[in-house]
Amino acid sequence: MHKRILFIGLFILSSMTPRLWAGDWMTLFNGKDLTGWRANVLPESFKVVDGLLRVQALKESAHLFYVGDLKEGFERFKNFELEATARSEPESNSGIFFHTDMSVQNAKNHLAKGYEVQLNSSPKDKRQTGSLYDVVDLAKSPVDETKWFRMRIRVENKHIVIQVNDRKVVDYVEPENVKRPRGRAGRMLDPNGGAIALQAHDPASIFYFKEIRIKRLD
Repeated sequence: MHKRILFIGLFILSSMTPRLWAGDWMTLFNGKDLTGWRANVLPESFKVVDGLLRVQALKESAHLFYVGDLKEGFERFKNFELEATARSEPESNSGIFFHTDMSVQNAKNHLAKGYEVQLNSSPKDKRQTGSLYDVVDLAKSPVDETKWFRMRIRVENKHIVIQVNDRKVVDYVEPENVKRPRGRAGRMLDPNGGAIALQAHDPASIFYFKEIRIKRLD
Protein backbone atom coordinates (compact mmCIF):
# COMPACT_ATOMS: atom_id res chain seq x y z
CA MET A 1 0.00 0.00 0.00
CA HIS A 2 2.81 2.38 0.96
CA LYS A 3 4.65 1.61 -2.29
CA ARG A 4 1.52 2.37 -4.27
CA ILE A 5 1.04 5.74 -2.55
CA LEU A 6 4.71 6.58 -3.15
CA PHE A 7 4.37 5.67 -6.85
CA ILE A 8 1.28 7.86 -7.26
CA GLY A 9 3.05 10.75 -5.53
CA LEU A 10 6.09 10.46 -7.77
CA PHE A 11 3.88 10.32 -10.86
CA ILE A 12 2.08 13.51 -9.86
CA LEU A 13 5.36 15.31 -9.22
CA SER A 14 6.88 14.17 -12.50
CA SER A 15 3.85 15.40 -14.48
CA MET A 16 4.10 18.93 -13.09
CA THR A 17 6.12 21.71 -14.71
CA PRO A 18 9.38 21.72 -12.71
CA ARG A 19 9.94 24.58 -10.26
CA LEU A 20 13.13 26.57 -10.59
CA TRP A 21 15.66 27.12 -7.83
CA ALA A 22 18.44 29.72 -7.95
CA GLY A 23 21.40 28.56 -10.04
CA ASP A 24 19.55 25.69 -11.76
CA TRP A 25 18.84 25.63 -15.47
CA MET A 26 15.27 24.78 -16.37
CA THR A 27 14.00 23.91 -19.83
CA LEU A 28 10.97 26.03 -20.73
CA PHE A 29 10.00 24.30 -24.00
CA ASN A 30 9.68 20.51 -24.02
CA GLY A 31 9.68 20.06 -27.81
CA LYS A 32 6.30 18.30 -27.72
CA ASP A 33 3.60 20.80 -26.79
CA LEU A 34 3.02 24.17 -25.16
CA THR A 35 2.92 22.91 -21.58
CA GLY A 36 3.85 25.80 -19.31
CA TRP A 37 2.99 28.47 -21.88
CA ARG A 38 -0.12 30.60 -22.49
CA ALA A 39 -0.94 33.16 -25.19
CA ASN A 40 -2.51 36.48 -24.22
CA VAL A 41 -4.51 36.54 -27.50
CA LEU A 42 -4.70 34.55 -30.74
CA PRO A 43 -3.38 31.24 -29.34
CA GLU A 44 -3.42 29.70 -32.83
CA SER A 45 -0.39 31.90 -33.58
CA PHE A 46 1.78 29.42 -31.63
CA LYS A 47 2.16 25.80 -32.65
CA VAL A 48 4.59 22.93 -32.12
CA VAL A 49 5.63 21.53 -35.51
CA ASP A 50 8.22 18.76 -35.86
CA GLY A 51 9.53 19.45 -32.37
CA LEU A 52 9.87 23.20 -32.93
CA LEU A 53 7.87 26.10 -31.53
CA ARG A 54 6.52 27.85 -34.64
CA VAL A 55 5.46 31.47 -34.22
CA GLN A 56 3.27 33.22 -36.82
CA ALA A 57 0.63 35.76 -35.83
CA LEU A 58 -2.84 35.47 -37.30
CA LYS A 59 -2.85 39.27 -37.16
CA GLU A 60 -0.64 41.82 -35.49
CA SER A 61 0.17 40.79 -32.78
CA ALA A 62 0.20 38.08 -30.07
CA HIS A 63 2.52 36.99 -27.28
CA LEU A 64 3.21 33.64 -25.65
CA PHE A 65 3.96 33.84 -21.91
CA TYR A 66 5.77 31.34 -19.76
CA VAL A 67 3.32 30.54 -16.96
CA GLY A 68 4.66 27.27 -15.52
CA ASP A 69 2.00 25.55 -13.42
CA LEU A 70 0.00 28.71 -12.78
CA LYS A 71 -3.65 28.67 -13.76
CA GLU A 72 -3.72 32.46 -13.84
CA GLY A 73 -0.99 35.03 -14.34
CA PHE A 74 2.59 34.09 -15.20
CA GLU A 75 5.94 33.14 -13.70
CA ARG A 76 7.98 36.16 -12.61
CA PHE A 77 11.70 36.37 -13.24
CA LYS A 78 13.76 39.23 -11.80
CA ASN A 79 17.46 38.36 -12.06
CA PHE A 80 18.02 35.58 -14.57
CA GLU A 81 19.87 34.23 -17.57
CA LEU A 82 17.79 33.07 -20.54
CA GLU A 83 19.00 31.10 -23.57
CA ALA A 84 16.97 30.44 -26.71
CA THR A 85 17.91 28.91 -30.04
CA ALA A 86 15.97 30.40 -32.95
CA ARG A 87 15.77 30.79 -36.70
CA SER A 88 13.36 32.46 -39.12
CA GLU A 89 11.98 32.61 -42.58
CA PRO A 90 13.26 35.62 -44.60
CA GLU A 91 11.78 39.06 -43.90
CA SER A 92 10.45 38.06 -40.47
CA ASN A 93 10.09 39.91 -37.20
CA SER A 94 9.77 38.62 -33.64
CA GLY A 95 11.12 39.30 -30.19
CA ILE A 96 11.72 38.04 -26.68
CA PHE A 97 10.18 40.15 -23.91
CA PHE A 98 11.23 40.20 -20.25
CA HIS A 99 10.08 42.04 -17.12
CA THR A 100 6.73 42.36 -18.90
CA ASP A 101 3.11 41.44 -18.21
CA MET A 102 -0.04 40.83 -20.25
CA SER A 103 -1.18 44.46 -20.43
CA VAL A 104 -1.26 45.98 -23.92
CA GLN A 105 -1.03 49.58 -25.08
CA ASN A 106 -2.98 49.60 -28.36
CA ALA A 107 -5.33 47.73 -30.70
CA LYS A 108 -2.39 45.79 -32.18
CA ASN A 109 -1.81 44.16 -28.79
CA HIS A 110 1.69 45.59 -28.39
CA LEU A 111 2.84 44.93 -24.83
CA ALA A 112 2.80 47.97 -22.57
CA LYS A 113 5.56 47.00 -20.15
CA GLY A 114 9.04 45.55 -20.09
CA TYR A 115 11.93 45.24 -22.52
CA GLU A 116 12.05 43.54 -25.91
CA VAL A 117 15.08 41.85 -27.43
CA GLN A 118 14.59 42.18 -31.16
CA LEU A 119 14.66 39.24 -33.58
CA ASN A 120 14.53 40.42 -37.17
CA SER A 121 15.55 38.99 -40.54
CA SER A 122 14.41 42.02 -42.55
CA PRO A 123 17.53 43.95 -43.67
CA LYS A 124 15.59 47.16 -44.21
CA ASP A 125 14.48 47.40 -40.59
CA LYS A 126 16.55 49.86 -38.55
CA ARG A 127 16.41 47.64 -35.44
CA GLN A 128 18.18 44.36 -36.07
CA THR A 129 18.53 41.09 -34.16
CA GLY A 130 20.05 41.59 -30.72
CA SER A 131 18.74 45.12 -30.25
CA LEU A 132 17.33 46.10 -26.88
CA TYR A 133 14.38 47.56 -28.74
CA ASP A 134 14.29 51.36 -28.88
CA VAL A 135 16.91 51.57 -26.11
CA VAL A 136 20.09 50.15 -27.66
CA ASP A 137 19.42 49.49 -31.34
CA LEU A 138 21.73 47.59 -33.69
CA ALA A 139 21.82 48.79 -37.30
CA LYS A 140 23.33 45.52 -38.57
CA SER A 141 22.43 41.99 -37.61
CA PRO A 142 25.26 39.83 -36.22
CA VAL A 143 23.81 36.63 -37.76
CA ASP A 144 21.93 35.11 -40.67
CA GLU A 145 18.56 34.53 -39.01
CA THR A 146 17.52 31.87 -41.52
CA LYS A 147 20.10 29.60 -39.83
CA TRP A 148 19.93 28.51 -36.21
CA PHE A 149 21.45 31.00 -33.78
CA ARG A 150 21.54 31.32 -30.01
CA MET A 151 20.30 34.26 -27.97
CA ARG A 152 21.45 34.79 -24.40
CA ILE A 153 19.84 37.44 -22.19
CA ARG A 154 21.20 38.16 -18.73
CA VAL A 155 19.50 40.51 -16.28
CA GLU A 156 21.08 41.22 -12.93
CA ASN A 157 19.73 44.13 -10.92
CA LYS A 158 19.89 47.07 -13.39
CA HIS A 159 22.39 45.41 -15.72
CA ILE A 160 21.22 43.89 -19.03
CA VAL A 161 23.59 41.93 -21.31
CA ILE A 162 22.56 40.44 -24.66
CA GLN A 163 24.70 37.94 -26.55
CA VAL A 164 24.11 36.48 -30.01
CA ASN A 165 26.09 33.29 -30.73
CA ASP A 166 28.30 34.11 -27.71
CA ARG A 167 29.10 37.60 -29.06
CA LYS A 168 28.14 40.42 -26.70
CA VAL A 169 26.06 42.96 -28.63
CA VAL A 170 24.39 44.93 -25.80
CA ASP A 171 25.74 45.89 -22.39
CA TYR A 172 23.30 48.28 -20.77
CA VAL A 173 22.69 49.59 -17.27
CA GLU A 174 19.27 51.12 -16.71
CA PRO A 175 19.68 54.59 -15.14
CA GLU A 176 18.04 55.40 -11.84
CA ASN A 177 14.63 57.06 -12.24
CA VAL A 178 14.73 56.46 -15.99
CA LYS A 179 12.19 58.31 -18.11
CA ARG A 180 11.10 56.95 -21.47
CA PRO A 181 9.52 58.84 -24.37
CA ARG A 182 5.81 58.82 -25.03
CA GLY A 183 4.63 55.37 -26.05
CA ARG A 184 7.55 53.68 -24.24
CA ALA A 185 6.73 54.65 -20.66
CA GLY A 186 6.66 51.02 -19.52
CA ARG A 187 10.04 50.13 -21.04
CA MET A 188 11.88 49.61 -17.78
CA LEU A 189 12.75 46.94 -15.25
CA ASP A 190 10.11 45.98 -12.72
CA PRO A 191 11.42 45.81 -9.11
CA ASN A 192 9.37 42.62 -8.68
CA GLY A 193 10.47 41.07 -11.97
CA GLY A 194 8.09 40.09 -14.72
CA ALA A 195 7.15 37.64 -17.43
CA ILE A 196 9.10 36.05 -20.26
CA ALA A 197 7.15 36.22 -23.53
CA LEU A 198 7.71 35.36 -27.19
CA GLN A 199 6.28 37.69 -29.81
CA ALA A 200 4.25 36.68 -32.87
CA HIS A 201 4.60 39.95 -34.77
CA ASP A 202 2.48 39.67 -37.93
CA PRO A 203 1.14 37.10 -40.45
CA ALA A 204 4.11 37.55 -42.82
CA SER A 205 6.68 36.77 -40.12
CA ILE A 206 7.62 33.22 -39.12
CA PHE A 207 10.11 32.35 -36.39
CA TYR A 208 11.03 28.99 -34.88
CA PHE A 209 12.35 28.34 -31.37
CA LYS A 210 13.97 25.36 -29.67
CA GLU A 211 16.08 24.67 -26.59
CA ILE A 212 14.65 27.51 -24.50
CA ARG A 213 16.01 27.45 -20.95
CA ILE A 214 16.40 29.80 -17.99
CA LYS A 215 18.09 30.00 -14.60
CA ARG A 216 17.42 32.37 -11.76
CA LEU A 217 20.30 34.43 -10.39
CA ASP A 218 18.62 35.20 -7.05
